[in-house]
Amino acid sequence: MTSFGIMTAPMQVDYVDIQRVWREADAIPEIEHAWLFDHLMPIGGDPDGPIFEGWTLLSALAAQTERLRLGLLVTSNRIRPPALLAKIATTVDIVSGGRLDFGIGAGSRPSVPMARREYDAHGLPYGDAKHAVENLAESLTVIRRLWSESEPFEFDGTHVQLTGAFGNPKPLQSPHPPIMIGGRSAGVLRLVAEHADLWNIPGGDIDDAISRSALLDRYCTEIGRDPAAITRSIYLPVDYDGAVETRDAIGQAVEAGFTHVVLGLPSSAYPEGVARWVADELIAASS
Repeated sequence: MTSFGIMTAPMQVDYVDIQRVWREADAIPEIEHAWLFDHLMPIGGDPDGPIFEGWTLLSALAAQTERLRLGLLVTSNRIRPPALLAKIATTVDIVSGGRLDFGIGAGSRPSVPMARREYDAHGLPYGDAKHAVENLAESLTVIRRLWSESEPFEFDGTHVQLTGAFGNPKPLQSPHPPIMIGGRSAGVLRLVAEHADLWNIPGGDIDDAISRSALLDRYCTEIGRDPAAITRSIYLPVDYDGAVETRDAIGQAVEAGFTHVVLGLPSSAYPEGVARWVADELIAASS
């Protein structure tokens, strides 16, 4: 079975507009999940335009919805220390009644200047790709331990050091919220094989997505994990004037084995009834 969701990038829009779309989607069964992203400055449109912090906004929307699974597509591991992130995610899981899908990735690529600048602007360190993947590996280990261990622990990693680390309360979901890792590099895919319940890749080049999925299969086999245990998720941008093209992209992705489809709504404006339009013109028409 294929599940469909929406992503509303919280930039260049007002809070009330995102709130409206999520409330509408929450009442439409065909839309099973909803997502924000994790940037601190716009990566499209006016570079000085408005943008909301993802986890804060996610908690607000979690409190105002009842059915949708929800998350960030995906959290930048560069922005928050992992123990703090584990606490934030636990809070959202509890606020939502156990509906969080925990999305995380290594962080923005250096080749995306509009994303790269936000780290300097907020005084955040920005290591190279090798550093980012190593840091993500340690963060995933720490976060899972904080969600599950019943006693305080020490962690002395290369990038993360904790003394007396302990998470209380625990997330509502047991053993923990599903972990989605986003990315396509070989280093990240090895972490997907080890840690993830879902793997997400941006759409646009279906052949590349297929080859990366095959590489993930290989990495799973190497560590003795069933590749089928990891749900394949893909992000596909929506063109309100190109429903046929979007439906074609959905069809190609599903045929390639991507059974978790996130439809990205353009963030400049959300037409009235857009969630219903997505359900009727994209989801139902693609079934």
